[in-house]
Amino acid sequence: MSKVYLALYKGRKKIQSPKDIIYRLTDWIIRKSTRGEYSHCEIAVRLPNGQYDCYTSSHRDGGVRCKRMELTSDKWDLIELPKPNLTYGRTMKLWRETKGKKYDLSGVLAVKSVFRRLKIRQSPNKWFCSEWCAEVIGFGDPSKYSPSDLADAMKQEQF
Repeated sequence: MSKVYLALYKGRKKIQSPKDIIYRLTDWIIRKSTRGEYSHCEIAVRLPNGQYDCYTSSHRDGGVRCKRMELTSDKWDLIELPKPNLTYGRTMKLWRETKGKKYDLSGVLAVKSVFRRLKIRQSPNKWFCSEWCAEVIGFGDPSKYSPSDLADAMKQEQF
């Protein structure tokens, strides 16, 4: 079985088009509102060619998707997940159940920020990245995790 990772995005999108300004601003807002180093995360399955099949809910791609990518160390931190067979199976199951569901920007902004006080309800039909990944990993109440919270919990093995 291939290794499976929690991939955490720490990069800054290069601005090459007007759309890239929106992506970079959204990343900044997520980092600031969640008080963390990371703006995004994925479940990444390493392929023999060194690339990864990455599963998540992405604000850039509009929701739950799978995408083949290179995860360079200047933009991504990787935490190897235990029990790759189990994690891969859970990833495939959740991906089949949620593929195409919309991204939940208000959900991720409500995790640790002042927006939490607005009591934004979690949408059952939308997912944000760390919520999706926490569900795969098996954390209870996955909507309470920002990407940085999830990284911290994994490093402390609190699951």
